[in-house]
Amino acid sequence: MTSETIIEELNTLLRGTYMGIRSIEHYIQKVDDDYVKKVFQSMQQEIKIDALKLAERIQDLGGVPADDEGFSGSMHSFMHKLMLSDETDPILEDAIHGFEKYGVQYSEELVRGDLDLKSRQLAEDVIDHNRKHAEILRQHLI
Repeated sequence: MTSETIIEELNTLLRGTYMGIRSIEHYIQKVDDDYVKKVFQSMQQEIKIDALKLAERIQDLGGVPADDEGFSGSMHSFMHKLMLSDETDPILEDAIHGFEKYGVQYSEELVRGDLDLKSRQLAEDVIDHNRKHAEILRQHLI
């Protein structure tokens, strides 16, 4: 594995992390329940820290970190915002689905085998945070 390969894998994970930040922003804007809104805000802060750590690792490897979700991520974000429900439970279900499908499943497939030990540990930490966020949200479903 080359540094370029590791950098590209981490940048893909970083772009996905930016998509997560943007999706949570949509949830915060839509949800009426103040407690759930605070839960989303707390998660968004943690995800932003993950993004900073990924960007720093990419720089340490000599790469240039992505600074947004990319074109396809931007299109997905636009569609997501349009289709998002105004009801709390569907918002929570959508967020759980996003964390599980993109934050965990897709991310695990993405980083399988192409990372050095330090980068792999960082990616696993990010994935574990997504797993934890899905579980926290699941507890708030009515």
